[in-house]
Amino acid sequence: MAKTAEKKQPKMPQPVPSTSAYTEDSIRSLDWKEHIRLRPGMYIGKLGDGSAPDDGIYVLIKEVMDNCIDEHTMGFGKQVELTIEEKTVTVRDYGRGIPLGKVVDVVSKINTGAKYDSQAFQKSVGLNGVGTKAVNALSQYFKVESFREGKTKKAEFERGVLLKDHKETATTETNGTLVTFIPDETVFRNFHYIHEYLDNQLWNYCYLNAGLAIYFNGKKYVSKNGLLDLLQRKTNEDELRYPIIHLKGDDIELALTHNNDYGEDIFSFVNGQFTTQGGTHQQAFREGFVKTIRDFYKKDYDSADVRQSIVAAVSVRVQEPVFESQTKTKLGSQYVYEGGPSMKNFISDFLSKELDNFLHRNPVTAEALKKRIEQNEKERKELSGIRKLANERAKKANLHNKKLRDCRYHYNDEPTGKEKDAILEKQHQTTIFITEGDSASGSITKARRVETQAVFSLRGKPLNCFGLTKKVVYENEEFNLLQHALNIEDGLDNLRYNNIVIATDADVDGMHIRLLLMTFFLQFFPDLVKQNHVYILETPLFRVRNKQETIYCYDEGEKQAAVKKLGSKPEITRFKGLGEISPNEFERFIGEQMRLQPVILEQGEHIQQLLEYYMGKNTQERQEFIINNLKIELDLVE
Repeated sequence: MAKTAEKKQPKMPQPVPSTSAYTEDSIRSLDWKEHIRLRPGMYIGKLGDGSAPDDGIYVLIKEVMDNCIDEHTMGFGKQVELTIEEKTVTVRDYGRGIPLGKVVDVVSKINTGAKYDSQAFQKSVGLNGVGTKAVNALSQYFKVESFREGKTKKAEFERGVLLKDHKETATTETNGTLVTFIPDETVFRNFHYIHEYLDNQLWNYCYLNAGLAIYFNGKKYVSKNGLLDLLQRKTNEDELRYPIIHLKGDDIELALTHNNDYGEDIFSFVNGQFTTQGGTHQQAFREGFVKTIRDFYKKDYDSADVRQSIVAAVSVRVQEPVFESQTKTKLGSQYVYEGGPSMKNFISDFLSKELDNFLHRNPVTAEALKKRIEQNEKERKELSGIRKLANERAKKANLHNKKLRDCRYHYNDEPTGKEKDAILEKQHQTTIFITEGDSASGSITKARRVETQAVFSLRGKPLNCFGLTKKVVYENEEFNLLQHALNIEDGLDNLRYNNIVIATDADVDGMHIRLLLMTFFLQFFPDLVKQNHVYILETPLFRVRNKQETIYCYDEGEKQAAVKKLGSKPEITRFKGLGEISPNEFERFIGEQMRLQPVILEQGEHIQQLLEYYMGKNTQERQEFIINNLKIELDLVE
């Protein structure tokens, strides 16, 4: 019998001993402010420059505002004032005020606060005693002042270090707390506040706390009807399939309806906190709603048909909520309170009783809801054959080689192990650049960060899809491949990139492509815009340089300032398109210095009306808008 040759085992690489000494001196203990400044992402999520609603500068404001809201929830103070002057933020509430002897401690000693006493703050948002400490540590200037029973106490800090601990003095001010801070510009580089994000944040506080008045730079925010007001503001009454259903119970409030848009639009809240990434309560609502509908109509509808085009808001109050991150954007609590019902049963039971009763009492609404579901069912079945063929075409098109240069991490991956936090942060940074033309795609592909940045290359101008049905998404090759690249065919649950960046030339053709892409997203995948995933990449129009320095300028004003700074007739280059920018230069424009312009739907702005105005027939109103704005541009040139 022939002898089998022994397989030679490869040699395992041997660890190389480190030359660095491992002694007592290697062990460091960081104090609270050093740790926060060293690892700010652990406390406030991503830093950012203010282009995204979850950037750190908004989280700082939220941490201070949450304390004011908690006071209001406990029955103290009906008004909060927020003022932002350039980069200085001031928040004043009229609650009980911090106990004067603890003013310094509550903003500078970790794990210090009243919210560990569940009697004082039973259903609060901030339970870990970190919030204002993080604001303090990450601010170049921080001041806290408490007014309580005719006395006041003030303390001032710089990057968490106590500058001055003022003595108690008498005051005639109403009870409450005043916090002033300036975010540290060495941490939040080139930051700016986008007022639409703040506007949305403040309205949410009011919807969840009916009767609370918030003043932002003098503008008043107040809601009388809670989540009913939220949905009325988020929807167009003419497009609703039936009047908004508004239900309230102990520790729960719901509002829901269906409209004509694609997708699911669900706003979820816990203890007044907007959970942008959902969690156990949002999933419980989605499942409980489908179950109640099936039981009421006695038909086993597909869950996608029941939830397609739904617009809903759900708010719950939970004792000592558990969130999946310090920024509290996703609820992890399985139970409403210790020893109480599971989140799933709590919400499902509420729906099966209250929503079922409502539909029995309102047969016209029940019939309209049924028709919406059956229309969704019909459209889904009509698309099933086309969808199958489109999926096969996408595979044959070899998407990942010809159209998509993918990245290593993806937004919907489930990381595990010791590196979980680092991977989550990278996933949050995942970006896909949608660009047109080989030269532009080539430059971005060579300059990108392979771990987190992908590139999708368009071929020519996309179709104007306004007014078309979803059938066109599968029939049009570009749209079909784009939705496969994003993995949004069945909704946003499996979205592969957190940031979708439209990168086109800053000329007429480039602007047109932007509009066509935004029309595609708003028409068929509006949740991408509503949940702040879509951006426009800003790239420089000019390069101004001499032998010592190069300055990239994004507009005429920046160009003039650069010319003035460099003097002596510097070389000025006008970039005509992205393809003219070399990969080496592109590296800075899509790196840490990347400028993104978010695509924002303002409060009360309705998608179909917006698309009709800009992408519909050439109306007289649009002609007048173009003429009027063209005149302004001509005036500026003259």
